[in-house]
Amino acid sequence: MFEQYKKHFQESIPRIPGAKYAHFVILRETDSYAVFKTDGELNVARVRAGINNSQVISRLVLFKRKQTTPERLTGRELLRRYEVYNYIKTQHKKDCAYNENPCGVCPDCVIYGYAVGKGGADNSGSEKSKVFIDSAYAVPKYEESHGTFTLNAPYEDGTMTQGTDTTNRFSEQDHVLPEVPFPSVVTLRDPTPNTFLYLLNNLYRTKRYGAQTTRTGQMRNKVVAIIFADGEIFSNLRLTQKIYDIIGDVLPPYGLDSLKEATEQAVNELIQEDGVFYELIAKEALVSLQNEAQSILADEASFQQWMNSLTEETLNYAKAVGVLKEENPENSNTSSRSRRNKNKTAEDEEA
Repeated sequence: MFEQYKKHFQESIPRIPGAKYAHFVILRETDSYAVFKTDGELNVARVRAGINNSQVISRLVLFKRKQTTPERLTGRELLRRYEVYNYIKTQHKKDCAYNENPCGVCPDCVIYGYAVGKGGADNSGSEKSKVFIDSAYAVPKYEESHGTFTLNAPYEDGTMTQGTDTTNRFSEQDHVLPEVPFPSVVTLRDPTPNTFLYLLNNLYRTKRYGAQTTRTGQMRNKVVAIIFADGEIFSNLRLTQKIYDIIGDVLPPYGLDSLKEATEQAVNELIQEDGVFYELIAKEALVSLQNEAQSILADEASFQQWMNSLTEETLNYAKAVGVLKEENPENSNTSSRSRRNKNKTAEDEEA
């Protein structure tokens, strides 16, 4: 799998970082009215418009956890569907509950990390995430990327009145407008082919972000480039500012082709300033890589086989770091002999 890029992958998940990084450059674009808020209002930051344009503007912000949480939950849904958690519970007596009692051995725990309560099942400690992400910033100004809407809660007959009384259940709320792009870099440290595909699959499948996701919040993740490097690269904010410099002060919505070209140009210019050795996968090479990924992800039998391989890989990592302890055969034999001797002694005393 991904033999062409073999030198950029680890053979197995290492215990110690090995300076191999896979960076996914993504355009996250709203496909409906979304709500990204923490304290009742949309998240906004005052930043420079561009790297060259020093004008200070307000931008909408998609906070880091509002990106990773939906993607993790997407992956966990698939782990349940294909009975990975049942297998772990049956074979290794470990349950896994997100943000409550992590098992420490499943793909989600190993790849995205955990640090909850006492540190996981059996007090096994925490696991640092191998997925690095930061808050993403909208390309256009705040004034051009949000709208305020009045919400109401009608009675069962569909009206706002009951008898002669009119309900006061009205409210106003800001929403992010459709087709607002949030450029984002998602980094996977020390990828193996299996962990690389797991992260990519979660990005493909996750469709809703933010609050009120049962009613709105649909987004589309478009992978524009993948960068294999020996270190970290530019931030989300610099990527957004560079794109703004290229497209200029144009009102959204942007043409998809022009936005993609601007992002590719921004990536090419920024990566040369980062001082890392890298291989940039874009355009035809990116299409070829994605087709190879889809050949596995689009066939259920191949998908199940890959999922099993990924699970075995994370279980082996958990054994290597001591989270999953294997019973020593010698100890097992000693315990069996001890139990037999105790039973024999009890029978002799009874006789």
